[in-house]
Amino acid sequence: QVQLVESGGGSVQAGDSLRLSCAPSGRTSSRYAMAWFRQAPGKEREFVAAISWNAFITKYLDSVKGRFTISRDNAKNTVYLQMNSLKPEDTAVYYCAANRANLLDIAGHLYDYWGQGTQVTVSS
Repeated sequence: QVQLVESGGGSVQAGDSLRLSCAPSGRTSSRYAMAWFRQAPGKEREFVAAISWNAFITKYLDSVKGRFTISRDNAKNTVYLQMNSLKPEDTAVYYCAANRANLLDIAGHLYDYWGQGTQVTVSS
């Protein structure tokens, strides 16, 4: 069983930046598509961004396009989410997820492994 560990969350002001990281706790294949989801209080989990195993393909939620960038370093088996120009509506717990079939899908149930989440709070 693969366990993913997120880091990099925190409390920031609107307009600030944060970089989230996600890495497996043990050895695992780097040939997984990776994604970030988020869940705000009282709301359903939503897809934020995904990246194919070779980083050739990325996908984003419309509201984060131009502000967030997903990337990965397969040598370090780590995926990143660079978040710039943060807004209060970005406040949520952010989760990392892995898809063994290398599918970049917005449906969370298609992902095989998940992290515990990291809190991002953006104040105005």
